Amino acid sequence: MTASEPTTVNRKSRVGTVVSDKMEQTLVVAIGRTTRHPLYRKVIRRTKKYHVHDPESRATLGDLVRIEECRPISKTKRWRLVEVLTERAVAEVAAEEIDSSLVEEMQRSAAHREQEAAAAAEAADEAGAAKASASEATAEPTHDEASTDEGEK
Repeated sequence: MTASEPTTVNRKSRVGTVVSDKMEQTLVVAIGRTTRHPLYRKVIRRTKKYHVHDPESRATLGDLVRIEECRPISKTKRWRLVEVLTERAVAEVAAEEIDSSLVEEMQRSAAHREQEAAAAAEAADEAGAAKASASEATAEPTHDEASTDEGEK
């Protein structure tokens, strides 16, 4: 083997689902496998999570990805993203497809809330005016009224 020949490195490769993409340049990929229980022989599922280096943020939550073993990039990252196999399914709903009855119902409920708020404010104003007039009627007499009341006694 000479220096000019490229060396091939056998690297482990896995396929899994992205379960977290909250970190910068890092994904958490869950890889599931099935195995038999050593004693009871029941098939059980095992899941392992790997921290994967994704410098371009190509994958998002729910994507099916292929990862490959690489040199240590950080304390926990020993894998890198090779390719995104399938992207997560996102509902394709356009704004025109919204049910018109739903839109009308939302508008009616908003108008109803506004009417209730206006009625409550009006009732509060009336209650405040009534309270003010009641307090004037029960207020202590002024100095002139007090002197006339004393003179009558």
